[in-house]
Amino acid sequence: MAKIDETRPFKPVHIAVMTVSDSRTEANDTSGQALVDLIARDGHLLKARTIVKDEQAAIVAQLKAWIADPEIDVVISTGGTGVTGRDVTPEAFESVFEKKIDGFGELFRWLSYEKIGTSTIQSRAVGGVANATYLFALPGSPSAARDGWEQILKLQLDNRLRPCNLVELMPRLNEHLRK
Repeated sequence: MAKIDETRPFKPVHIAVMTVSDSRTEANDTSGQALVDLIARDGHLLKARTIVKDEQAAIVAQLKAWIADPEIDVVISTGGTGVTGRDVTPEAFESVFEKKIDGFGELFRWLSYEKIGTSTIQSRAVGGVANATYLFALPGSPSAARDGWEQILKLQLDNRLRPCNLVELMPRLNEHLRK
């Protein structure tokens, strides 16, 4: 079973938070604020935060800017993962992925099922990698943001998690570019 190895020193990662919404502002962005608070509480560094309209081109432009920034290790978004006509976050993320992390969405829905039952099929949470940057898209509710962080990302972004974690892989994410 996975556990934290307290004998290893913790290494904070640099995280950017994107809220995808046509109506949220910084004043009422409860999901984005929940992520910001959890990231800080758990010792990681918030490098950027923004709210982007639920438009694929705007989401892709922000993702590309952040994955080009060597100071950002991880991007976490909240919102736009549903099935309505305006929900385009998964399509935007998948258009920039070099590799998809299928297990992220699968695990999020499995964990979510215990809380909301079959309604979890409406979530299209996704994860992947682009330019050595991890990208994760969570649903827009504060509860979903907290669950995604507490039950998956907090653990996988802790270099002390055994038997393995995503942080250990960071130096190797661009191996395909080295010759």
